[in-house]
Amino acid sequence: MNFGQVLTAMVTPFDKDGKLDYSQLEDLINYLLENGTDGLVVGGTTGESPTLSVDEKMKLFRHVVKIVNKRVPVIAGTGSYNTKESVELTKRTEALGVDGFLLVAPYYNKPNQEGMFQHFSQIAKETTLPIMLYNIPGRSIVNMDVDTVVRLSEIDNIVSIKEAGTDLDQISEIIEKTNDDFTVYSGNDSLTLPMLSIGATGVVSVASHIIGNEMKEMINRFFNGDIKHAATMHRKLLPVMNGLFKSPSPAPVKAALQMKNIEVGGVRLPLVPLNEEERNELNTRIENIGL
Repeated sequence: MNFGQVLTAMVTPFDKDGKLDYSQLEDLINYLLENGTDGLVVGGTTGESPTLSVDEKMKLFRHVVKIVNKRVPVIAGTGSYNTKESVELTKRTEALGVDGFLLVAPYYNKPNQEGMFQHFSQIAKETTLPIMLYNIPGRSIVNMDVDTVVRLSEIDNIVSIKEAGTDLDQISEIIEKTNDDFTVYSGNDSLTLPMLSIGATGVVSVASHIIGNEMKEMINRFFNGDIKHAATMHRKLLPVMNGLFKSPSPAPVKAALQMKNIEVGGVRLPLVPLNEEERNELNTRIENIGL
C-alpha cells in the first residue's frame, strides 16, 4: 500500500458549541488536498481522538470518506489501550470505505513487548485492510522495540509504522531489518529530513496544515538528489514545525489555521486555546518564513 509521502494528521473541526462541524470539514479537506497532502490520517491524536465518542468517530470517518471520494488514501485512527474495543471499532470502520488504519501503541496501561505484539496482531486478524503502527513513547510511555516491530511486519496487512520516537538508531534498525515494502514514516515534523536520510518514506505531519507545499517540496528535493536545497528548506521551516508544538497539540495548529482564515473551531477540554502571547509568538514564526 502506497500511502504517499506527506500524510496530514488532520485536526477535527468543531463548531462554536464544540460539536463536529461537517461544513468546515469539507473546506479543510479540500484545502489540504490542494496544498501538498498525499493522504489523510483521521481521528488520531491531532484529531483529538481521546475526546471523540465512538459515534462521533464513525460519523467523522464516514464524512471524510465521502468528501475525499478516493482522491487520496484515508487512514482511520482506531487504536486504543483496549484491544477488544479497538477490534470492534476497526471492524465497524472498515465497512465505511476507509483505506487503512492507524493503530497507536497502547497507552496508560503499559503493556510489555509481548502484550503489544498480541494487541496489534489480534486487531490485524480482524481486518483485510493495511495497518500503520504508531509508536509514540512520549505519549504512550511504552516503546515498541525493534524486534517487536519486525515480528509485526511479518503479518501480511501490517505494512507501515509511524515512528514518533527520537532514537534514529532504533529507526535505522527497523528499516534495515524489515522488508523493503514495509514503510517507515516520521511522526515528528522536525525529524522528517533526518529520517529520510536513513531510509524513511515520508512524514505523518501536523505542520502540513500550514506548510504542506513546503514540506512536499523539501521531500521531493531530497529524493531528486538536491540534498543541499532540502537541508536549507528544513532549517527554514524548523521554527514553524517546533512552534506548532510549543503548546499542547492541536491548539497551536488550529490557531495557525485560523490565521490563514481556515476556520476549524477550538479544542475540547482538557486542552485550551492559545492565549494572546502564544498566538502572537506563533504568528511571528509563520511570518518570519514568508507565509
